[in-house]
Amino acid sequence: MAKKLHIKTGDTVKVIAGEAKGSEGKILHIDRKKNRVIVEGVNVVKKHVKPSAANPQGGIEEAEAGIHISNVMLVQGGVASKVGRKEGDDGKLVRFLKKNGEVVK
Repeated sequence: MAKKLHIKTGDTVKVIAGEAKGSEGKILHIDRKKNRVIVEGVNVVKKHVKPSAANPQGGIEEAEAGIHISNVMLVQGGVASKVGRKEGDDGKLVRFLKKNGEVVK
């Protein structure tokens, strides 16, 4: 069974540790096996690409690298907060911000 995480693809997060501390972005991909996320515009690295049929010139491309999942915090409405789970009005589990109790979409 897949491990429950405090964030989902498409959430806006803030980096709370590491070289990119303080920057915000949207989650593009989550790697559950390695517990890492790829955040849009954060932790950008340069990658050397060999020439191929699609890219005959080759060269150096920039791409986002992964960040450990514990180094990001969910942001909603400008507020970064820890995330909890509680039963919603319909009986299903919903995520909520622990700082102000607001339910996450």
